[in-house]
Amino acid sequence: MPGEGRGQAVVDPPAAVRPVPFSEFILKVHSRCNLACDYCYMYELADRRARTDPPLMSTEIFDLTCRRVAEHVHAHELSDARIVLHGGEPLLAGAATLVRMAERLRAAVHPAVARVSVQTNGTLLDDRALSVLADAGVLIGVSLDGDRVANDRHRRYASGRGSFDDVDRALRLLAGRPGAYAGILCVVDLDADPRRTYEALLAYRPPMVDFLLPHANWDAPPPRSGRAARADAYGSWLCDAFDAWYDVPVRLTRVRLFEELMNLLLGGSSRTESVGLSPVAAVVVNTDGGYEQVDTLRSTYPGAVDTDLTVFDNSLDDVLRHPAVAVRQAGLSALAADCRACPVHLVCGGGNYPHRYRAGSFRNPSVYCRDLRLLIEHVSGRLRADLTGLRSRGR
Repeated sequence: MPGEGRGQAVVDPPAAVRPVPFSEFILKVHSRCNLACDYCYMYELADRRARTDPPLMSTEIFDLTCRRVAEHVHAHELSDARIVLHGGEPLLAGAATLVRMAERLRAAVHPAVARVSVQTNGTLLDDRALSVLADAGVLIGVSLDGDRVANDRHRRYASGRGSFDDVDRALRLLAGRPGAYAGILCVVDLDADPRRTYEALLAYRPPMVDFLLPHANWDAPPPRSGRAARADAYGSWLCDAFDAWYDVPVRLTRVRLFEELMNLLLGGSSRTESVGLSPVAAVVVNTDGGYEQVDTLRSTYPGAVDTDLTVFDNSLDDVLRHPAVAVRQAGLSALAADCRACPVHLVCGGGNYPHRYRAGSFRNPSVYCRDLRLLIEHVSGRLRADLTGLRSRGR
């Protein structure tokens, strides 16, 4: 097994699993960040090697990455390739540099196929940077954890100053350019009221909100104090946020987690790795040209993201054949026995892969198992009640 003897988790690649091509390409174009968020999986959790990565992806590595992505897209005849310029904080590279990267990617892949976005903390997104990116057709996603108190509890500068004022300014600008607005990412904080958090995000008129559970695992459990005394406190928080989103006559924004759960409960398939059993279709290219698995694996142990493959020597099909990637495309067969016996396993999908880690193995239920089950059963109950009511009125 690659990496055995260096502390890596043991993975058992499934037999005869046909790889699903990558359709989301996350490019770490700048490895540094101007914030010091205390829950950051890149710099504050188990694997902090990003601190010593090359600060900026070189022109040579970026050009090779464009070629590798184009080869993969064309070989698999993909009609849609989602490419995220990421970090660190990508805007540290400058908006003009990001636009040149986007133009190079579109030219290499195909302008109608490559959908390029930037995921930013928002602090550097001023009017000029927004105009440069929006005019070039680059979508912009921003991270914000709710109102001032909730956001500044975790998302601060190294000096300790909160980031809310800078992100608030950026989001107000972005709300005026809806064609460039991808949405808001929000990490769940049990000390924040879920309804107030949702309403605070809604004030910026985002086309989509994505609630994220803090990255944790069995060896490094999530914070559970105060409201979190309950074993399913995160699930309870999300249930309240779901009701705030669901109980309105007109839907004001999309919430990806809730839509994914509803889609799965109604028999659809997932489009994200956090729930459901759809094969992972995302790959990361680091600033040094190394291919990595999903970057949130840095929250588990040093080296968890590694593939020992690079854009210099390997194609993306080589990455698809990596044992750890194959496991994350294996669906049901990669789940723990306890998960397969659970009545909601087809919807939960075992939860987010990094959240399953414990003592050298990912074949465990999610550390958020009870939270996910509570949320799924709550969403299912709301849907069943509404469908039953519709049938009754139809009679």
